[in-house]
Amino acid sequence: MEEQQNDLGFEVVHFGVNCSGREEAMRQAGLFLRLFEILPAEGKDSVYAGPLVELMKGNGRGTHGHIAVAANNIHAARAYLESLGCTFDEASAKFNDRGGLIVIYLKEEIAGFAVHLLQKETIDCEA
Repeated sequence: MEEQQNDLGFEVVHFGVNCSGREEAMRQAGLFLRLFEILPAEGKDSVYAGPLVELMKGNGRGTHGHIAVAANNIHAARAYLESLGCTFDEASAKFNDRGGLIVIYLKEEIAGFAVHLLQKETIDCEA
């Protein structure tokens, strides 16, 4: 099982935290800037505080937010997780311009966080 997980290349790439709106997301990003000198980057639906913290401009998926887990091959990762009993929310699937799956959420939350798989070559894209 460990060898298969290594082949899948699972890696937590960011945490999304639900905020009440743009103002709160910007305020929280400001704290990362003041305390840790991490510059914020504002996007359409969120503000990033560095590459690992995504502050949502409103309640996104998950009770508290979401966790993005990248994989070398999203299809193989999905099949592996399904073999462990996980189910996926088909409505959450996002595709690239070529029609390839790049994001899909598990139906189950972990500790109040939604979890989505992310195809590794799309890490620099907003998911």
